[in-house]
Amino acid sequence: MRFLHTSDWHLGRHLHGLSLHDAHQAFIDHLVEVARSERVYAVLIAGDLYDRAVPPPDAVGLWDQAQTRLVLEAATQVVVIAGNHDSPARLGVSSRLLERAGVHVRVGTGAVGTPVLLEDEDARVACYPVPFLEPASAVASWGVEDRSHAAALRAAMGRVRSDLALRPGYRSVVMAHAFVSGGQGCDTERDISVGGVQHVPGAVFEGVDYVALGHLHGRQRLADGLRYSGSPLAFSFSEAAHVKSSYLVDFGVDGLRGVEEVPAPVPRRMARITGTVEELLNSPAYSAYEQCWVEATLTDAVRPLSPHERLKRRFPHLLKLVVPSLAVEVGGRDLADLDRLSPVEVALDFVTEVRGRPADNDEVALLQRTFDDLRRVEVTR
Repeated sequence: MRFLHTSDWHLGRHLHGLSLHDAHQAFIDHLVEVARSERVYAVLIAGDLYDRAVPPPDAVGLWDQAQTRLVLEAATQVVVIAGNHDSPARLGVSSRLLERAGVHVRVGTGAVGTPVLLEDEDARVACYPVPFLEPASAVASWGVEDRSHAAALRAAMGRVRSDLALRPGYRSVVMAHAFVSGGQGCDTERDISVGGVQHVPGAVFEGVDYVALGHLHGRQRLADGLRYSGSPLAFSFSEAAHVKSSYLVDFGVDGLRGVEEVPAPVPRRMARITGTVEELLNSPAYSAYEQCWVEATLTDAVRPLSPHERLKRRFPHLLKLVVPSLAVEVGGRDLADLDRLSPVEVALDFVTEVRGRPADNDEVALLQRTFDDLRRVEVTR
């Protein structure tokens, strides 16, 4: 039995103002062909199907096309969980009807511990979809006392193990959307910490044959059966060095038999280049990057005249221009680094800047609670 593990499509995403619709379309074409040619039994999408809770119409159209083609053209089943970017209410629309067509959409806590049962001549597999769990939901649904992602996932895995114990002869797959300890993040993943705690130990998933993880955008192997597929596209220049792919996961009656990487199509190479404007414009060392999506970091001591317009003549796909030596500082931080800060850190820098002293412990705690409440509201929109 063969699965295709993917995650973090982020349909509707833009790259520095550039629509990625065509790149997503190319990935869906690729995915359907891989599922068909490799005789994939089920495609596992481990969360963040959409880039935001209210996706634009063209993103919804891409998902409608993808699930329809996977079922009708590739004759495969689809299992998808909600990630922290997805709206459970919107993603879960018509889920009971879609289930009859072989598209299994799981959102919220209600069905955690109820597997999608998959069976062919090679194996019997119980696939347990565990969508992104906001700790407050786990508290309300299961009475979990510790408000952390680790506690919520431990409670979810308790329900999984209880069900799996009743299914002798079944191998197990868990799908989860979380930041597992040991994983390497980048600056495009939204902070999911609650009270400053977001990491989940890998030991939470012990006893499972394969864990299909989502949330981190870089492909990563934490153990043979514990992996992030990563996102199919790069969503910032922090991902320029990533090799984007999906995983083909093979099961037999004895469990996990092998995992194979399947490279995803690359819409355009990404490059980070550094130098003065004159160096970037004239040096043959940069010729290989002329058709790449480019982030250019300038090292000029004095702000050059019209650097963006001049660089676009050589690098027509220039998307980002960084001038760190001339950046304004706020609260002791370079503005170029702001996109790597959490919302709480940005707010605390603002407090320090306007008041002349940092927030005290009570104020820090108040800001953290406020952002946690806002995140919960966003998840339930």
